[in-house]
Amino acid sequence: MVADFKILGSSSSGNSAFLNTGHSKILIDAGFSGKQINERLNAIGESIDTLDGVFLTHEHSDHSQGVRGISKRYDLPIFANRDTADAIQAKLKKNINWKIFQTGTDFTFRDIKIRSYSLPHDAYDPVGFNFYWGEPNDLFSKEGSLAWVTDLGYIPEHVKMHIQDVQTLVIESNFEERLLKEDTKRPLSIKQRIRGRHGHLSNETTLEFLNEAIANSKIECLHIAHLSKDCNNVDLVLKNSQKLKEKYTHLEIHVVDPNLEFTLTSGNF
Repeated sequence: MVADFKILGSSSSGNSAFLNTGHSKILIDAGFSGKQINERLNAIGESIDTLDGVFLTHEHSDHSQGVRGISKRYDLPIFANRDTADAIQAKLKKNINWKIFQTGTDFTFRDIKIRSYSLPHDAYDPVGFNFYWGEPNDLFSKEGSLAWVTDLGYIPEHVKMHIQDVQTLVIESNFEERLLKEDTKRPLSIKQRIRGRHGHLSNETTLEFLNEAIANSKIECLHIAHLSKDCNNVDLVLKNSQKLKEKYTHLEIHVVDPNLEFTLTSGNF
């Protein structure tokens, strides 16, 4: 079976994705309400009841607010590191079926091998994930890999190393420097936080990184996500994507529109 990956939505307001390897169905981040997550899953023929597990990158609400709703399924394992789990649990009245991992370790869930690694962001212990599944040369369990890398202020060397061996990369391109500078909704302190080393990646930084990184990687499919609704726009990111496409003609590129109330960005392996 060919694995299926769908981004249920991604912006500064909420982030979540669904991965079906053929043997396991998981949710990566839960940044919408439980009701919204279920509605978005329903739109692709799935539901919270069909999930095998949930993986959380950090405690910020645009990545975790759905935990309260989806945890009504008491048996559903929710994977997080200790600091992330503690920060979320402190806001809840009932205990969650937490599965705790240590940042920087590799572990296995069902048929999926997971690699976790630290990201520079202003959360307690934010992580990126690599997911690996399938077997080489197996037609019935095709090999696949995915990296989920959002919410980071710069790209450390260890992150560059981890993403080199995946087929599909989800990476943020959060803001355009000019639009952030001109934005009237955010005070200077917030703007400094966003552009800081524990904030978010700009369009320019993401493009510069990808322009070099793809050449030495296995990346075949790119999802550019977590765009700011106020300080970025799809057209700007598409222009950058076109530059990448001209250089790497084999590359499949998707840009996730943050202004759509409901969006599905898909990819097959």
